[in-house]
Amino acid sequence: MTETSPGPAPVPQPSYGRAGRDLRKAVASAVVLLAAIAASLAVWKTAFMFIVAAAVVVAVWELHQGFRAKDIDLPEQPLMLGGVVMVVVAYVWGSAALVTATAVTALVIMLWLLRRGIEGYVMNSTASVFTLVYVPFLGSFVALMLAEGGITGGGLDDEGVQGIITFVLVTIASDIGGYVAGVLFGKHPMAPVISPKKSWEGFAGSVVFCVVVGWALVVHLLDGDWWVGVLLGLIVVVMATLGDLCESVIKRDLGIKDMSQVIPGHGGLMDRLDSLLATIAPVWLLLHYLVF
Repeated sequence: MTETSPGPAPVPQPSYGRAGRDLRKAVASAVVLLAAIAASLAVWKTAFMFIVAAAVVVAVWELHQGFRAKDIDLPEQPLMLGGVVMVVVAYVWGSAALVTATAVTALVIMLWLLRRGIEGYVMNSTASVFTLVYVPFLGSFVALMLAEGGITGGGLDDEGVQGIITFVLVTIASDIGGYVAGVLFGKHPMAPVISPKKSWEGFAGSVVFCVVVGWALVVHLLDGDWWVGVLLGLIVVVMATLGDLCESVIKRDLGIKDMSQVIPGHGGLMDRLDSLLATIAPVWLLLHYLVF
């Protein structure tokens, strides 16, 4: 009787404990990304639009890769090109131009898909319009925020730069507060089916961090009223949490863990943009009418 070889031993997977990620890689990646954002805002704020446009392109690519798990084939070219155009027109001509560019891009995408024939048209066009709104449209509110005070300049004296700093730091505060409180005290899952590691204790930590950071930035950076900062923190913590949960639902429905591995220690770009995309529109609305 011939003995069968046992085969190669399974490769052990790294364990990161309750953190759930390689913290050294995650922190290093976050520092590099934040440094690039800070440098563009400090020197020439229009350069930040190149970062936003690149993020839109990468995010569309990631969603295209993820949707293929369900046999959904997004038309990358019109989505990417239309997304970049939406960012640019929002920055230069404002919200009315953004709405028009979004509508035109949606129509172009549906016409583009006609070339493929009838099979899968409704599924692909629906997923494409969803992607259009989820990534380029919401991402274009970053351009609207940055355009506050004009489309030239940079530095802390610029209203648009101050708005971007406030938006980014308050959203990061939600992630950090939730992460720290969740790791240290998390016992009661918020949505165990959708995101098992997200806890009510973590949400409480997000609330505290968001409100404190929101209050501090609105009062000391934007010279706004204290209650606007508190309101900003509360809005951000709710929207950031919903954004994170929605992206978790998308990944679970597609049967994937991360959208990609383009950011060491974090996974895909969409895994980092989920909270930012969900918070930018209400933050711009609040700051535009109550602070700027």
